[in-house]
Amino acid sequence: MCPDHQGHSYTPKKDDLLRRLKRIEGQVRGIQKMIEEDRYCVDILVQIAAIKSAVNQVGLSILESHTRGCVADAISNHVNGDEKIDELMEVIRQFTKS
Repeated sequence: MCPDHQGHSYTPKKDDLLRRLKRIEGQVRGIQKMIEEDRYCVDILVQIAAIKSAVNQVGLSILESHTRGCVADAISNHVNGDEKIDELMEVIRQFTKS
């Protein structure tokens, strides 16, 4: 939770994020079924790529909410702005690792 916030910065998008994650969960179950059924490797890899993309989109949405919420608030209120930027940069480094 961000300091001085009611909830998290992603709270307004919570329903959408949960809907996306449930869809991703279904895609993962679909891949499990594909493997059980000995489906073609390329078809499985295409589904894995789709899941990776979907997870990245969820992450980017949360990252944007954090930046526009917690980080922007810290900077505009002159409270721990440098620390929030450092934290943000570390999260971006972790998020963009292959």
